[in-house]
Amino acid sequence: MNNAQDTNNTHTSIAGQEFRITRIFQAPRELVFEAWTDPEHLPKWWGPKGFTNTVQEIDVRPGGVWRYVMHGPDGVDYDNKITYHKIVSPEQLVYSHGDGDDDEQFHVTVTFAEQANSTTELTMTSRFKSAAYLEKVVKEYGAIEGAKSTLDRLEEQLATM
Repeated sequence: MNNAQDTNNTHTSIAGQEFRITRIFQAPRELVFEAWTDPEHLPKWWGPKGFTNTVQEIDVRPGGVWRYVMHGPDGVDYDNKITYHKIVSPEQLVYSHGDGDDDEQFHVTVTFAEQANSTTELTMTSRFKSAAYLEKVVKEYGAIEGAKSTLDRLEEQLATM
């Protein structure tokens, strides 16, 4: 499954077991990084439009964990666990994303590249256990649309910071 899509300032691609989304934000790199790492801001925008989060714990540091329940607009709850492996402020985050049963459904690297005119290029690369599992996540859970919607919410959050 190889696929690439562009919409406004967002580019997505799938190659093998990797899903990559890149987006340009009209905000300084430090601010975008803060939105991803500050426990006050992160739960407010995380997840697709219509979803909310209940934070059980959040410790954004190498070895730290963010446990939360994502509540879907249809009433379905999703247990989530993010384990942070590497944090290089304001350049990079590396973490595992899992749920209550599996600590690493996929491994994520997020980079924050400073651009001209106080803009930031964010690239989020998620590596799944297999291409087949990624394909399932894309088809059954709408991963591409969900990622784009999540970054739309990040853009809205940045405007309030």
